[in-house]
Order: sequence, then structure tokens, then C-alpha cells
Amino acid sequence: MSKKPIRIPAEKYQNLSGNSVVLQYKIVHDSVTVTYTDHSVYIYTNQSAGRLNVKKMKDLALAGKGLGTFIEANVKENFSRKIR
Repeated sequence: MSKKPIRIPAEKYQNLSGNSVVLQYKIVHDSVTVTYTDHSVYIYTNQSAGRLNVKKMKDLALAGKGLGTFIEANVKENFSRKIR
């Protein structure tokens, strides 16, 4: 009998600046999954984007401001996987 994977629900990004390209995010131990307003979904991991960058992304996601800008400036192409 196989175990079902544990699903961690995504959180709606607060978008306190009002003009973010980030729609929602999901934080797990070593990564952040980001869903953009165009419905594309990217996973940024400690290995692909760097541990300090992922920590900063987690902090910005929880704060609800600056995540899209940070990704664009620092880790845009350093994703582990594009889901869609």
C-alpha cells in the first residue's frame, strides 16, 4: 500500500504594494514555490537559487511585499523546475 504525498496548501501573496507579479507561494523546508499572475509556477530551491536567497524569498513572501522584485533582480533564472 503506497502512502499519499502530503500536500501543503499554497498561501495567497498579500501583494501589499498592489502591483506584484506574484499570486501565491508555498514554503517548505528547503524551497519556495511561486505562482505568478500569468499562472506559471516555479520552484526555487536552496540548491538552485542559494540558501540565503531562498531564506530571503521566504521572508518576503511572509511579509507580502518585495518578492517579485527580489526574484527578478536576484534569482530569475535560478529555479529548480518550472511546473507550468
